[in-house]
Amino acid sequence: MPSAHTPSPRCHWFSVLAGALDRRSGRRLAALFLGVLLARGRHALSCWIRAAGLSSQYRRCYPTAAAVGRRVERIATRLLVEILKPLVTGPRVVLALDDTPTARYGPKVQGAGVHHNPTPGPAGSAFVYGHVWVVLGLLVAHPLGGVVALPLLARLYIRKANLGAVRATDRPRFATKLAMAVDLVRWAHGWLKMWGMAVWVVADGAYAQGPVLKPLRKLGVTVVSRLRRDAALCSLPPAREPGLRGRPRVYGTARISLAKRAGHNGGWSTGTFTVYGKTVEKRYKTFVATWRPAGGAIRVVLVDEPHGWVAFFSTDPGATVTDILERVADRFTLETCFRDLKQVAGTGQQQVRGVPSNVGCFHLCAWAHTLTEVWAWARNADELVGHRSASPWDDPSRRPSHADKRRAWQHELLAEEIRAVVGEHHDHTKIRDLAYRCLDLAA
Repeated sequence: MPSAHTPSPRCHWFSVLAGALDRRSGRRLAALFLGVLLARGRHALSCWIRAAGLSSQYRRCYPTAAAVGRRVERIATRLLVEILKPLVTGPRVVLALDDTPTARYGPKVQGAGVHHNPTPGPAGSAFVYGHVWVVLGLLVAHPLGGVVALPLLARLYIRKANLGAVRATDRPRFATKLAMAVDLVRWAHGWLKMWGMAVWVVADGAYAQGPVLKPLRKLGVTVVSRLRRDAALCSLPPAREPGLRGRPRVYGTARISLAKRAGHNGGWSTGTFTVYGKTVEKRYKTFVATWRPAGGAIRVVLVDEPHGWVAFFSTDPGATVTDILERVADRFTLETCFRDLKQVAGTGQQQVRGVPSNVGCFHLCAWAHTLTEVWAWARNADELVGHRSASPWDDPSRRPSHADKRRAWQHELLAEEIRAVVGEHHDHTKIRDLAYRCLDLAA
């Protein structure tokens, strides 16, 4: 049953993003966003179509999803510049980089392959069959809820061995995850540099390699990540004597062993930091060294943890220990975002085969997650957890989860539709149709 009313806030956001497509596909995309938010149960694309009231146009909705997959950068640019910019405060813009798999089934799913499983769970499977996505997220600080990761753009990583199974018209060039990460940051930096703010990227340790660090250093982007224990660090180069010709030295000659630095009893300092939502006290050492994969000097921080020492670094030697440790902890919010994308938004459940369709559906889930967080940004926590009153065993003071925010937005969308039909016209046919629509969404 098609929607009888279009609430203005949702219409504005969805129309802004849908404006990146042609007019006909744009109208269906705006309606599909509503279906992504209202769909219950298994989040197949067909469920989105039913929830959006587009059943009579279902054949055209699949090409619309593929069109989204071919124009993700255009839509992500509108999301970043026109919707998310007011949320960014402070002296810098912080981005997060990581990758995540989505399990798929069937031999005809293009781009799927066997990949390492980072979350094996109780089954303990070391590998997963499906897609792997390299995701770029924007980290923003909520005044009450802490740092939140908002996914912006992703790249589908396809192993070279699996490229041959992709249809020739949709077959991308092979690219490593590292190259995709640089491409994502380069896209974001092209727009963020206009904001006049420094750009920082906090990345998983797997991306702390030369193919990522050197190009981003040339862009002027600061990278914060974990440092390998066996990293071949060097001292700073000696001061250049006046009158000498040639390029100044970049790396020193003395080797630095992280294990020896961490094992020495002297040089430890104590500081208080806010990590993972808690204020804790940590012992640390910090120094500046040079590292060839980073292309120059880096700030190194050694932290004494109960299970042993760990090392982090920043490609900005002037970064503070607080900046480095707190940004590393903030990256975990992107991991939480991946969990919500799979458990709440149903990422990977859309049952589409082609590469553009899979890319489009993944981004629809990711952008719906981002829009939900933006919608709930300025709302009182009591508004978002009102349904907990029906569950007295739940903790009413618990911070609203993404599922709570999504459910509250669903209630508001349906409430506006009900008020528009019942409060204005008293048309019995429309009331009956709306009742059936609500029943279809609930059942």
